[in-house]
This record gives sequence, structure tokens and C-alpha cells, in this order.
Amino acid sequence: MRELPDYLALLTEVKARIASAQLRAQLSVNRELLLLYWQIGQLIDGRQAREGWGARVIPRLANDLRRELPAARGFSVDNLKRMVQFYHAYPDLGAADSIGAQPVPQLHQFGARQVATETASANPLQLPWGHNILILQKIHAPNVRQWYIAASIQEGWSRDELGTMIRSRIHERQGASITNFDAALPPEISAQARQILKDPYMFDFLAMDTRFRERELEIGLLTHLESFLLELGVGFAFVGRQVRLTLGGEEYFVDLLFYHLKLRCYIVIELKLGPFRPEYAGKLNFYLNLVDESLRHPADAPSIGLILCQDRKQILAEYALRGLDKPIGVSEYELTRSLPAELESTLPSIETIEAELRRRDDE
Repeated sequence: MRELPDYLALLTEVKARIASAQLRAQLSVNRELLLLYWQIGQLIDGRQAREGWGARVIPRLANDLRRELPAARGFSVDNLKRMVQFYHAYPDLGAADSIGAQPVPQLHQFGARQVATETASANPLQLPWGHNILILQKIHAPNVRQWYIAASIQEGWSRDELGTMIRSRIHERQGASITNFDAALPPEISAQARQILKDPYMFDFLAMDTRFRERELEIGLLTHLESFLLELGVGFAFVGRQVRLTLGGEEYFVDLLFYHLKLRCYIVIELKLGPFRPEYAGKLNFYLNLVDESLRHPADAPSIGLILCQDRKQILAEYALRGLDKPIGVSEYELTRSLPAELESTLPSIETIEAELRRRDDE
């Protein structure tokens, strides 16, 4: 068959249109299903309130629906109860002005700090039913629920990934890194850059020997690259490990190099055992200069550095970052947050492990 000019461009465009239409259809079907569940929850709750019916009406309704609509699925006793819970959690969801509302940036207070995320109009209708049930079952505070709805939409988490993020309490970690971004980055990207960093980072997927070294940690993270990227967050693309940079005939190697697709900049990560030390900031500032000089494209945003250590030493880190012209964040990492009770008596304590790491790092 004779090759047609620009045919590949036509094929690509048609495929993109089909994929877009399929996605819109899936979202539309999902929204209609969730609206149906919300309406059923509203009906059951309203009748219970008006007629004084107790909880026994739900099993009866489930049995009658199964008998009269045998092909219908999703109307078990448990699911009908979840529909009522869904209605209670979002009583205004059926209002016309809530359908299709777009998220807008908001600040939410968690503990002693504020976390920015797009939550004001984060719409549960944009998530599958399984995601909504998981959020309802695990999260009780309405503002935290909204945070996870918005994050799930933005990050595209699967249900299992969402469960992992809830267990790790990511809403308390996002944007908590110590940084000098306000001074080192333009205002229009400083807040956005801060939100891509966390503190602490949870590396529960690693099974490290108690005597591991920095290089072994680095290799372990890349062995579990998919889990590592999930913990880093959406937008991180892996570039390389021990990336070689040269200056004046000397070679230098950065631990991990990423490119952030949303910020359009390189991210240099340095891994450290033990607590933060001031010299780490100066060394990373030097590496960032080399990356900007040798790798950064003129259209890229300034490269960002992240020091991952086991104790960020907040006051020390804040002083060390002052006056540096390159944007740098300092965060802690944890290999595990807690030990199973049956193992606590047989495994060394966290304090013992950290003391051993400090001793070996000083040798």
C-alpha cells in the first residue's frame, strides 16, 4: 500500500480522540453509578428518619432487591449500609452545582502546619466506589477525606496505592521538608516545589540488614524502583544512579538523579546515614551547580536538591541552608515505622541500630 503523507499523524490523532472519549465515557458511567448509590443512601436515610425504621430494613431491602432484580449487582447488605454512609459523608453531593466542580488550591491544617492541596471542590464522584469506601472507612475527619480525594485524583493512585498512602499518613508528611525554597526559587514555583517533598519518607518496602551502608540503601531503592517512585510522588522520572559529572578534570558522582515532569527540572537526591551534617548542604549545592551547568536545558527550571538522612536536625539544617543560592530540601527517611509485637523482643531496638550506624559511619 502506498504510503500517505502525514498518515502517522492522522493515526495518532484518531487514537488520542478515541482514548479520550473512552475515558470520558468511563468517568461518566462511574459518576452516574455513584450518584445512584448516593440517592439510594438518601432514600434509606430519609425513610428511616420519617418512619422510625431501624437498621433491620436494610437486610430486608437487600433480600427483596436480590429476588426481584437478580441481574443487579452491588446491593448487598454491606453495600447498602455503605450507601447510607456515603450520603451522610457528602449530604450536598447531589446538588446540581457540585457535579463536575473543579478542584482549587486550599490550605488545610494538620498538626502545627498547613498543607496546600487542591481540596476545596475535590469531588468523590471522580473516584471509583472502592476508593470512596476505603476513604470513608479509614478517614473520619472531613478535611482529611477531602485531601485524600484530591490527592487520589491528582496522583492517579490505585486502590492499593491509596491504602498504602493512608497507612503511611502521607497528608501529614507532604510539604514538610526543611527547605530554602522561598529564598532560592521564584515565588511562582516555590510553593509547588515544596509540595513535591515530604518528611519523613517511608521506605517500608525495603528489607535492609541492620549494618547496611549508603550504597546498599541506594541499590535497594532502585531494586524497588516502582515503590520508590510511588513514595516520591507523581511526576518523578528516573534519570540515573551515580551520575558522573566533571569539573577541571575531576569526576564527581551524584547518588540519584531524577527529572520532575511537572516542575520541568532536575532533582538531585543525596542519601546519608545518620543525622544531617552542615557539610552535606554545601556539597549538594556544588552538585546542583554542576547539574545546572552540564545538564540543564535553558527552558528548564532551576534544579532542586534533596538530602535524605535519618535525622534532619531541624535547627542545624535551617542554618546550613541559609545563604545557599540553590534550592535544597532536607528530609528524614524511615525504613519501618513500627515492629510487630511478636518480634519486638527478638530484634534490636531502633536506638541500637542507629547507634551502630553512627559508629560505623564515623569509622
